[in-house]
Amino acid sequence: MNRIILFALVMSFLPSVVLAQTKRPTLMVIPADSWCQANGFTMNIQDVTMPDYEKAWQNSQELTEVITKIGELMSERDFPIKDMSQSLKNIGQAKADIFMEVGWQINKMGPKRSVTYTLRGIDAYTMKQIAAGSGTGKMSFSAEIPVLLEEAVLERMDNFCDQLQNHFDDLLTNGREVRMSVRIDGNTKMSDEYEGQELSEVIEDWLSLNTVEHRYSLSDATESFMNFDQVRIPLYADNGMAMDTRRFVQGLRKRLMELGVSSQIETQGLGMATLIICMDKKL
Repeated sequence: MNRIILFALVMSFLPSVVLAQTKRPTLMVIPADSWCQANGFTMNIQDVTMPDYEKAWQNSQELTEVITKIGELMSERDFPIKDMSQSLKNIGQAKADIFMEVGWQINKMGPKRSVTYTLRGIDAYTMKQIAAGSGTGKMSFSAEIPVLLEEAVLERMDNFCDQLQNHFDDLLTNGREVRMSVRIDGNTKMSDEYEGQELSEVIEDWLSLNTVEHRYSLSDATESFMNFDQVRIPLYADNGMAMDTRRFVQGLRKRLMELGVSSQIETQGLGMATLIICMDKKL
């Protein structure tokens, strides 16, 4: 009987232990591109219209209130939040797992108002949409936009959070998807041999050993470059630190250094890195 009671106590305690150990993705809440365009918060970079987050943050109290409210709702559900205002100078390098994009508009009917909103979860490495939600709240006499927004999103927030968590759980199991390339700057060729293997074979062998479930795709290759898509890297290094594309490719760089091959790394955002082999340079 004592064993049965002890077993029951252990089983009742397990759910809380599992919940406490659940890893959550780090989120950064940002305004939707459509909201930025509708409110004049844009800029042109090489003839391409882009959202101007810094201008929006500095000039829209409404944006500050909405971002803060969404952040509070997600924090209540144990999602870590990265402060957008601290990352405005280089949002492309913001170390968040998922960008949570929010858009909204106010509907009026006499003295009453409501909010129509859209939520999108975007993988910060692939920029692919991985979660979505939208809806319109009930008409209310409330004049505060954060209150209207909270009333509107609460009904569907749990489903949206489940989508985010399911995506992150998939990353934990199958690895984060990134892209990488290896490019030669010099007279070296991918067919040159090192310790009995062609350079291209050395690179692919290292990738096979270090990707999750050996998952990667060689999309294009010549004697001077190799491009890889759908490269699945671990979310965390052996020491528990978060793994990003640059840290992952650094491992390949160290492997090539063992063979006397000099290289350097260039990154494009969080999800793309290029390893440049520069054989004319000495280590």
